[in-house]
Amino acid sequence: MPEVRDAPGETGGTPMADLKRTGLYDLHVELGAKMVPFAGYEMPVQYPLGVMKEHLHCRAQAGLFDVSHMGQVILRAKSGDLNDAVLALEALVPVALVELKENHQRYAFFTNDQGGILDDLMVAKREDHLCLVVNAACKDEDIAHLRANLSDTCDIDVIEDRALLALQGPAAEKVMARFVPLTQGMRFMEVSTFESPFGELWISRSGYTGEDGFEISVPNKTVVDFAHSLMSEEEVEFIGLGARDSLRLEAGLCLYGHDIDTTTSPIEADLLWAIQKARRPGGARQGGFPGEDRIFGDLAEGIARKRIGLRPEGRAPMREGTVLYASVDADTPIGTVTSGGFGPTVEGPVAMGYVSIAHANTGNTIYGEVRGKRLPATVTAMPFRPSTYKR
Repeated sequence: MPEVRDAPGETGGTPMADLKRTGLYDLHVELGAKMVPFAGYEMPVQYPLGVMKEHLHCRAQAGLFDVSHMGQVILRAKSGDLNDAVLALEALVPVALVELKENHQRYAFFTNDQGGILDDLMVAKREDHLCLVVNAACKDEDIAHLRANLSDTCDIDVIEDRALLALQGPAAEKVMARFVPLTQGMRFMEVSTFESPFGELWISRSGYTGEDGFEISVPNKTVVDFAHSLMSEEEVEFIGLGARDSLRLEAGLCLYGHDIDTTTSPIEADLLWAIQKARRPGGARQGGFPGEDRIFGDLAEGIARKRIGLRPEGRAPMREGTVLYASVDADTPIGTVTSGGFGPTVEGPVAMGYVSIAHANTGNTIYGEVRGKRLPATVTAMPFRPSTYKR
């Protein structure tokens, strides 16, 4: 699922005294987590295990993430016809939801009138409603956006009494099956509801690490017990925001507010795959969403810049803000890094950013200015490490 706007440690301008806490705050402190401001919340950036080992543990076993700061929203059509809610939401996203099967979910993004991305989100289709999960730092704006545009056709229910956990990694399936055996039969992007000793669980087979795993909506009143139970399994370790960021970066996944924002079109962001043919020019329900003129223009006329992956040579990371050049002695920048760091699984630095389209071809060598030196990096296809979703 998509992450939040602020990078770990950023407050987004929120004073410390005004930060919110999830229902697992006390457990994080008990486990020795380092708590930092993040998208208006106090969140664990790492545990005593450390970011590197947390990252590698998630890749090898199972990592447990508290993502309760994200927003959960239910949409129901006032008419009682699910398709009315689907069509209403399609007016805000360039994504085909009519074709989405019941008990499946899809990655989507709200666009503005200029074709930029207001936020990215997940949309699940259930028997009589849609369930949305939106980013923490954007959720107030997203909810206002939904209410401003859909209140005439939909009831918009913001879920306040549930927490959200993510269990990710190759051991996630067998761990989850000990609590809810039927989850073993789920496939990537399927969703379902299960009864459990911890109350009704809303479970999707999804995540934002590039690993197989689950995202679990659990009642607030039982989330601490549920987290303790998961942590009692030998394969499971709590994972903080630091490793979550390096995991999603290795998986080539965008971080809102960094790799995509209100100025970025989905075509520039290399997200055309998320705009299904039905919503593209010539499709059964082409257009009809904010910013279609720019987005369709980008498709027809081409783009000036594009999001790419980079593998810097050596060990020095090229972090966000690193200016990119076509050669060691070029005067004019060709782009900027939007996310970057060290990839523990690939054992080297990885980055993504935007460059002019002439320099975006895989295999090209470009140069990032790091501490006054121009260092080489190779334009690389993403993900940097193959994803392991169960399809």
